[in-house]
Amino acid sequence: MSELTLVQDLLFEARQQEWFTGIPRHLDYRLMPGKALACIGVRRCGKSTFLHQIMTRLRGEGIPVEDFLYLNFFDDRLEPVRQGRLDLITEAYFSLYPDKRGKGGLHCFLDEIQLCSGWEGFVDRLLRVERMGVYLSGSSARLLAHEVGTAMRGRALTWELFPFSFAEFLDARGVAPNLHGQAARLRVRKAFSEYWEKGGFPEVLEVDSRLRVMIHQDYFKTMIFRDVVDRCDAIHPQAVRDAAYRLLNSTASLYSINAVTGYLKSQGHKISKTFVGEMLDWFEDAYALFSVRLFDASLSRQQVNPKKIYAIDHALVRSCSTGILVNSGHLLENLVYIDGRRRGRSLFYYRTRNGREVDFVWKDSAGRVHLVQVCEQMPEGSETRERELAALREAQAEQMNCRAVVVTQDEEAWIDSPHGPIEVIPVWRWLLE
Repeated sequence: MSELTLVQDLLFEARQQEWFTGIPRHLDYRLMPGKALACIGVRRCGKSTFLHQIMTRLRGEGIPVEDFLYLNFFDDRLEPVRQGRLDLITEAYFSLYPDKRGKGGLHCFLDEIQLCSGWEGFVDRLLRVERMGVYLSGSSARLLAHEVGTAMRGRALTWELFPFSFAEFLDARGVAPNLHGQAARLRVRKAFSEYWEKGGFPEVLEVDSRLRVMIHQDYFKTMIFRDVVDRCDAIHPQAVRDAAYRLLNSTASLYSINAVTGYLKSQGHKISKTFVGEMLDWFEDAYALFSVRLFDASLSRQQVNPKKIYAIDHALVRSCSTGILVNSGHLLENLVYIDGRRRGRSLFYYRTRNGREVDFVWKDSAGRVHLVQVCEQMPEGSETRERELAALREAQAEQMNCRAVVVTQDEEAWIDSPHGPIEVIPVWRWLLE
């Protein structure tokens, strides 16, 4: 069979396939003529399924099936195409439908495009010459937002996909996100208990706890060795591994490059602070671990002060950490962080002039400051309650007209404060705001 005939067969196979569309994602994406849509995110979060959802949406708008081109480059039969023969795709399609050439209006879906060499120029030609709609997905290992922007010269929009949000999890369980009425709230709270245990990766939702832990551990190892070590050609792979697990075990805690460097040297690794700084960027590029900086107008002070570390999924932390340094309060803080990151918030942590800390701060589109403290429980009269509220009150005094919130596991209240009220909100309600 010739390579051209093979690609024709695969294009035809794709049109006959019933696509798994799963749970509709709450990603507010936009399709823009003349620009490719690139979906990026951590591995196994549902990027391929998201492309299938876009295809189904377009089909529902009346676009005929023959106007779609779809290929998944994980298919080993596409090896010749992956090795620089992407032109076979258009040649195969237009040999089947010669009357379609030059008319535009076609839609080309290229799944795991990062496996192909020279894909950037090919996609650019599809957009400019063939006037196709182009939709890309790729592993975070080799398809990063800044790389898409550089390679496509402004002809692509990137959209980040994360594991299921709590609202998406409710959809998966058939529970309405309705908080009106005791019965409705009980259903939501029961669903949250499951989400708290299982996390948001789609694949682990229907397996038992033992398999879930094994899958999470496999995910994290793959992120480290394929999405970081292999991609970045790291010269100290074991140092990368040790740093990743050290940081994972420090979820929701402060770290510094000096401290991480010192730890790795104590483990016998001959590495520099420059390598550690680069490695931390690699973890973020792979959507594995994220750093949060101090809220400060000075970029230099942001850089020299310690940062806080968070992971892609709170349940993955539970599965992969030793459990010695990470507690349920840290996991709750991680959950709140990922929810904010998913919503596109530029998150920092806040330190008052007296040195008290607030877990998260950000500015909304109107410029209003939001201060969020995460605390699993705040019993009346406890030291924990006084400490958390004292930090918020000091921050309120320094950031006038801000919103101040404490996110808890299950407590709800409205607390008066000299500089405005403090809302105490259970996490299951916070995630559905």
